[in-house]
Amino acid sequence: MSKSEHRENFSSRLGFLLISAGCAIGLGNVWRFPYIVGKYGGAAFVLVYLLFLLILGLPVMVMEFSVGRGSRKSIAQSFQVLEPRGTKWHIYSWFGISGNYLLMMFYTTIAGWLMLYVVKTVRGDFVGLDAEGVAGQFGLLMGDPISMTAFMALAVLLGMAVCSQGLQNGVEKITKGMMLCLICMMFVLALRSVTLEGASEGLQFYLKPDFRKLVYDAQGKNILGETIFAAMGQAFFTLSLGIGALAIFGSYIGKEHRMTGEALRVGILDTVVAFVAGLIIFPACFAFGVSPGEGPALIFITLPNIFNAMPAGRLWGALFFVFMSFAAMSTVIAVFENIISFAMDQWGWTRKKAVAVNTAALLVLSLPCVFGFNLWAGFQPLGEGSNVLDLEDFLVSNNLLPLGSLVYLMFCVSKRGWGWDNFIKEANTGRGLAFPQGVKIYVSRILPLIVLFIFAVGYWNKFM
Repeated sequence: MSKSEHRENFSSRLGFLLISAGCAIGLGNVWRFPYIVGKYGGAAFVLVYLLFLLILGLPVMVMEFSVGRGSRKSIAQSFQVLEPRGTKWHIYSWFGISGNYLLMMFYTTIAGWLMLYVVKTVRGDFVGLDAEGVAGQFGLLMGDPISMTAFMALAVLLGMAVCSQGLQNGVEKITKGMMLCLICMMFVLALRSVTLEGASEGLQFYLKPDFRKLVYDAQGKNILGETIFAAMGQAFFTLSLGIGALAIFGSYIGKEHRMTGEALRVGILDTVVAFVAGLIIFPACFAFGVSPGEGPALIFITLPNIFNAMPAGRLWGALFFVFMSFAAMSTVIAVFENIISFAMDQWGWTRKKAVAVNTAALLVLSLPCVFGFNLWAGFQPLGEGSNVLDLEDFLVSNNLLPLGSLVYLMFCVSKRGWGWDNFIKEANTGRGLAFPQGVKIYVSRILPLIVLFIFAVGYWNKFM
């Protein structure tokens, strides 16, 4: 019996959907999405984003799922199983897995911050502080390598502990429970936020389209090109495409359902979480006179100050940061599973050995991000004000995600790759929504150019 026949499978379709969505659902949904919606004018931007999610993100997600299911392997071996003899698509597997490691090298630090903020909120550390006082607390955290290392290590150990229990008993069981709790907490927090006095202005900003705001900012400057790129980028990056982090879950499912319907469900769940995050943040910001376009500081500095002003603010603040921690850890567990599966497929390691080696590796590899805020604060790799986290994020978000998505895209449509016919056969095996044959020209000739455009503009915005 081959190794692939011994491969674990999800115990339920719900497990596959929630865990795949958990990989996609992360800080991009509950941190970056509300921020860029606030920056680019609210409801009108959301409509543009949804359009690009459908025409950009969904096709690549179907392809990544199909490669996983067709090969029954992680990114370590999936290209080797499917590629024509003599081709070199499998070389990308090393770049793809490096993207998983790089992502976790800074994501575990942020997950640690969120868990520490749960503790701080419950303890009442923010009570009575204004925004400047909360910023001071955050600054103290950044300057304390011991606390940052401890909570980064907690994120690594918790994530690996879940993965060590196996696919069904660990990853699926824990992530399903965590995702269901996350969704319940989101709706409770959203209900509290929209019932705040003065929240109606935030709801109007978020839910009533004003297409003029897509074109002009508050100073009358034309920002249409910037807005369109922001919507394209968010739709593209929110799903964690291109590094095999979703393909691994395709390798764990059967052929009962077509991949397009499954990808659409994951995309809808991902979007619902991002949308409800906006219902939490925008009404609260407008109710307390805070700008919703303040960027990352919104989560760690502004929102704790808002919770201070709410009745039972410690409770709502603690719930919010528990929810944020769950969102971050759902991604951590999903990517850890891909990293562990890579070692198992590539070198034949047991799960226990793969977990042990990668726990030690990630504890060490995550230290530069921690030290970049304190001991190595003088190292500014991308210019003044940058740090190690910015470099690692740039390598993943601006390089490996778009170029990796391009690899999956071309692998599935190129005659020198897996090919369109093989891809369509795999994607459309089972019941449900079929991937349309009529979009072949779009996905093979137009979509690759869009991906390259996103890659090029990302560099232009970063360095020009």
